[in-house]
Amino acid sequence: MGAAVDTDRPDALERLDLTTEALASLRDIFAAEEPLATALERVVLSASRLLPDADAVTITRLGRHEPESVAWTDERYLEIDKHQYAADHGPCLEAARSLRPVRASATEHREQWPEFCAAAERLGVQAYLAVPLFVEAEGRESELVGALNLYSHTAAAFDPFDEALMRLFSAAATQGISNAAHWQQCRDQVRNLEIALGSRAEIDQAKGILMAVHRCTAQEAFEKLVELSQHRNVKVRQIATEFLDSVLQDPS
Repeated sequence: MGAAVDTDRPDALERLDLTTEALASLRDIFAAEEPLATALERVVLSASRLLPDADAVTITRLGRHEPESVAWTDERYLEIDKHQYAADHGPCLEAARSLRPVRASATEHREQWPEFCAAAERLGVQAYLAVPLFVEAEGRESELVGALNLYSHTAAAFDPFDEALMRLFSAAATQGISNAAHWQQCRDQVRNLEIALGSRAEIDQAKGILMAVHRCTAQEAFEKLVELSQHRNVKVRQIATEFLDSVLQDPS
């Protein structure tokens, strides 16, 4: 007697169509100039639409210190991630560290990942798929970001075909993440430059007033600001700003 066929599950062509739609949604990330956090949110939302059995999606990032969840479709499932981080093992960390997709069952891995299984069972999660995420670093080898994590209340969820689709999706998603990270880095650099230029202008204005009042050179005026900065243990820019404010309040 043959195995029963799940008629509610999309066939291969339908699943490929869903993948195509999800990949198309990622094109917006490639073209958009938006913060990294926004791009990560788009990735988890697109991934949740890709696989009908995915009830929730999160992204784990392996930072310089502790792993962290940086995007999610439902914050309730972050408990599962946090238990893996605290135990320093579990399918999401294994996927990120081994560079291979990992499918896990809450009922079949109790000895291997007891913390993960206990947290998953509390939320009714029966199947779990973690796929590694990378960012291509220009001039260097691929830089590991972490893992894309999918949770399902369906025990039969995430078959090898789903795994292959998610590997394709994650490969495309990393380009969007990389673009967003690069854009954010450029934006931060511009912002820091603007702050630096603004600080320089304030310091120069303060120096000019001090030169006029004390009939001193530009270097001597700057040394006065530095001396006060060291005495109060605050930045020279703050000293200059406060000095300018006091002049404006009392022009005499």
